[in-house]
Amino acid sequence: MKGSTAYTSIQKRGLHIGLLPQMAAAVNGSTPISLDHDLDVLPEVGRRLTVAEYADHVDDLAARLWAAGVRPDEHVVLYKTANADHWMLAAAVSRIGAVVVNLSPALDAATVAALIERVGRPNLLTDGPKLDVLAGLPLADLTRRVIAVSGDRPGTVSLAGLAGAPRVRPVIRPMDEAAVITHTSGTTGIPKLVVHTPRTQAVRLVPQWRLLSLMRKKETVAIHVPFVHSRMVAAMSLALLKEYPVLLMRESDPAEVAEQLIEHRPAFVEALPNSLMEWEGLAGDPRAPFGSVKVFSSTFDAIHPGTMSKLLKASDRRGALFFQIYGQSEVGPAVGRAYFRGSAHKANGRCVGWAMPNGAARIRVVSRDGETPSETNPGFIEVAWDGLAKTYFGEQDRYDTNRNGDWWRTGDVGYRSRFGCLHLLDREVDMIPGVRSSLEVEDVVLGRLDELSELVLVQGPNAEAIPVVCTVDDEPLDRDRWRAAVAGFPQLADPVQIPQAELPRTATLKVQRLALARRFEQQPEVRA
Repeated sequence: MKGSTAYTSIQKRGLHIGLLPQMAAAVNGSTPISLDHDLDVLPEVGRRLTVAEYADHVDDLAARLWAAGVRPDEHVVLYKTANADHWMLAAAVSRIGAVVVNLSPALDAATVAALIERVGRPNLLTDGPKLDVLAGLPLADLTRRVIAVSGDRPGTVSLAGLAGAPRVRPVIRPMDEAAVITHTSGTTGIPKLVVHTPRTQAVRLVPQWRLLSLMRKKETVAIHVPFVHSRMVAAMSLALLKEYPVLLMRESDPAEVAEQLIEHRPAFVEALPNSLMEWEGLAGDPRAPFGSVKVFSSTFDAIHPGTMSKLLKASDRRGALFFQIYGQSEVGPAVGRAYFRGSAHKANGRCVGWAMPNGAARIRVVSRDGETPSETNPGFIEVAWDGLAKTYFGEQDRYDTNRNGDWWRTGDVGYRSRFGCLHLLDREVDMIPGVRSSLEVEDVVLGRLDELSELVLVQGPNAEAIPVVCTVDDEPLDRDRWRAAVAGFPQLADPVQIPQAELPRTATLKVQRLALARRFEQQPEVRA
């Protein structure tokens, strides 16, 4: 079975991540998978695997989960320390017909307890550090059983103790039933549990299958996204189906990232926007860690034009491009846009792209006030296609509130240009009176002040627009340079400087703007 044949089969029968490693091994079992860390569940494996070895480990872990008592249709909440074995364990859960519920390791005990309760006595697959986090919870009452990924704790079933369990035949989930459950960022409260089916997961592969076709050779793909996120399902699936060597990265420290990029020389890098911002400084590294990169790709959140420009100029590849995808967990990839080395710095960061052709999502902008949506009167952004998530687990009414027939309301506000480009201005809940677009202001000012490492506009207690700034190495903000940079934005209040480490973030490193805004309600700040 060739990769293209396997892809066609997935489009017909759905994406089952429990079967995917075996399918990829049948195509090319020698394709390498590299890690920048050791696996918690199988530390003896090391940091270099082949796809065939990877598939065998998934089958082994599926057998151990079966021996632990997990059965088809049961839910398995996977909450453990960040590690590439998360995707391996999720695939093992799927392989025996159970439904994995991926929870971010960044979630606190109270949030995890609320989500476990919402699922209704699931199995819990976790590790020692997270059991310590959950120590105050009545896990025996909240869960069906607790399975330890590593080590042996009282009251848990140890996967290590089930090594050598008899292998079991895979169980295939129905096309339109839950297969993988992820969660939203939780920027406005307890996260929502987003239900993905084999059909919706398969549909979401379509846009980037074509993007990866730009790579004519079987060169390395470096992936640095949260292992628990729905985006990881697509990224890993596409790389395996395309037979690309994979580098799975957990570490985000620029020095460590540089070493990995220099050693593996990837042609394709997918990472979070905020991670790429953190790595900007590597563009000047004489070892050229980005020199081999043909395609940069990012989703989750808007990315600043200055960041894209610096990364593209650090590539030595002819025709290097940065492909930005706009989407969210509920809709998958909605629109996309390519940026190039010579023009990225001049790009309008609010233009997030065009609808992608041939079976991809449809986009529309709906009026908020009865008037036609436009640049001066932005509307609600809505998406329709077969890739929409099926529901919010345990919150159907909440899901239905955002669903209107085929159309899903994203919660974002924007407009379409006369050339059809979707312009994203703000999240509806983040809009500030008197400010057309907070994201636009941030793009402009960050492009003018290289000393800023982050800028976030939030609404103050008196509806004022407060710029929260972070600087490189937390150096004091130069007030004169600041005033010159924001001269065209008289509606801004005085800036507030905080250390970047104090920014509240989601699991995908988005700044939690509402949480940041609440800080100004709770305590007065000293203005920079």
